[in-house]
Amino acid sequence: MSYYRHHVFFCTNKRDDGRECCQDHDASGARDYVKQRIKALGLSGKGAIRINNAGCLDRCSEGPVLVVYPDETWYTFVDRDDLDEIIEEHLVHGRVVERLRL
Repeated sequence: MSYYRHHVFFCTNKRDDGRECCQDHDASGARDYVKQRIKALGLSGKGAIRINNAGCLDRCSEGPVLVVYPDETWYTFVDRDDLDEIIEEHLVHGRVVERLRL
């Protein structure tokens, strides 16, 4: 059994050499938003949902990206509406959001 029901990692990598990276799309801001929403919904903590930063997840050209474990589901997103859909559908109801899946 997993410590968390869902453990979500946001790539927040910033490349110094100018190559494309998730932080070019404000990945840290997206992570902060989702973390705040999960806390506001009372869904954080042991046995629930954990939101974390990650270094490079090596899918830069598909970014920004996040991955949900233990489901091993990879997503891309554009805005808060996409993030809200991932929260509601996947994290709350356990349904993969196919249109955002990588």
